[in-house]
Amino acid sequence: MIILVTLTTFAHIASGAIAVVMGAITLAVRKGARSHINTGRVFTAAMGLSSLLGAALGLIKFETFYITFHAGVLGMTLVLSGWMLARVQNGHLGAPFVAIGFVNFLNTAGLVAAGFCALTLPEQTLRGFSAADYFFLAGMAGVAFVNDLVILLRKTLSDRHRIAQHVWRMCMGFFIAAGSAFTGPGASIFPESIRNSGILSLPELTIILLMLFWLFRILFGKRRRTLLTQA
Repeated sequence: MIILVTLTTFAHIASGAIAVVMGAITLAVRKGARSHINTGRVFTAAMGLSSLLGAALGLIKFETFYITFHAGVLGMTLVLSGWMLARVQNGHLGAPFVAIGFVNFLNTAGLVAAGFCALTLPEQTLRGFSAADYFFLAGMAGVAFVNDLVILLRKTLSDRHRIAQHVWRMCMGFFIAAGSAFTGPGASIFPESIRNSGILSLPELTIILLMLFWLFRILFGKRRRTLLTQA
């Protein structure tokens, strides 16, 4: 069991590190260019693997890594649905998106339940994580679920809404990876002075700001037709 946990943890960290690097490159390069497509594919594969292993780790060592299960499930649904939205033909989404929406619903419900359970405990923590941590992830999973419902109810999407959905899902997947690396468990590799300075929060803030910038340009920008061909 110890060897299994060690190997899983190492693979989770390694694939997560690759996802962070590839995500940064994907955000930096010209949208729609070959470099964007190639690095985006590597990011999707690395983030998907890291999320899967994180979810497995959360089950194997639930006494200390329980929340990692929910974060891993959310990471998987975000990058998988984001990848699907980039490849879908004619804006039509079928049964796989129903399954993703159902998983996001269950994940949201589980996180809300864990958060309320933490509130009932003396230190308001469950498996080492506060109620606020569970509710924050629940909010992200809930937003994903609501957007899944919107997509399924509309049945077809315009290009601009399809690309906007792709962008925010990939960015939030990247946000989870960066959070794990810089303000989550990965922060332990940095000196205490750096951890206490707040500088490690900058990657997450940058991702959110860039996501909002691109969403605004895609949905409301005057050059949105051009952007749709570049995204």
